[in-house]
Amino acid sequence: MSTRDAIVAAAGDLLDEAGPEAVTLRGVAQRVGLSHNAPYKHFADKEALLAAVATAELRRRADAPRPERGEPLAILKRMLRDNVRWAVRHPARFKLTFGSWTRHDKDLGEAAHAARKRFVEAVAAAQAGGALPPGDPERVSAMLLALGHGAADLALGGHLSREGKGRADPEDLVDDLFDLLERAAPRGTP
Repeated sequence: MSTRDAIVAAAGDLLDEAGPEAVTLRGVAQRVGLSHNAPYKHFADKEALLAAVATAELRRRADAPRPERGEPLAILKRMLRDNVRWAVRHPARFKLTFGSWTRHDKDLGEAAHAARKRFVEAVAAAQAGGALPPGDPERVSAMLLALGHGAADLALGGHLSREGKGRADPEDLVDDLFDLLERAAPRGTP
């Protein structure tokens, strides 16, 4: 692992443990066993370091191995469920990655584009196979991601659980939305 990657990994761990306020270049250096100035050779400031953490998360989403076999719909469902599970397991990374950014970061923009493109392609493949209704795959992707992200956010805030509010967890709502969409699809059941 390169020094830069070790710094990003340590920043991700600090983010998981105590939120973005806990991530400092000095704290990351200490965790990795570097001099307090070493992270500045790789990152101009804290925001650049946090952008690198978000970029790494998005690259994992875009580069995740896709099964060679399987129905396009099953692959798409797995992708969205994986996103929801990740969001619930790593709420600070989720909020960082999909929150708003005050400055442009080229790597972050490219990683976001690649992750989004992969998801849109999976939607288009499911549509082409008749498993989802026809329509603009970009909009269908936005709807699926909005439900997944929104459900994860509600669960993290204590406003969605199988035993309480909503009588569902985020994955249940993902399944419910796919059930509705499948029924409306050309090969769906009436």
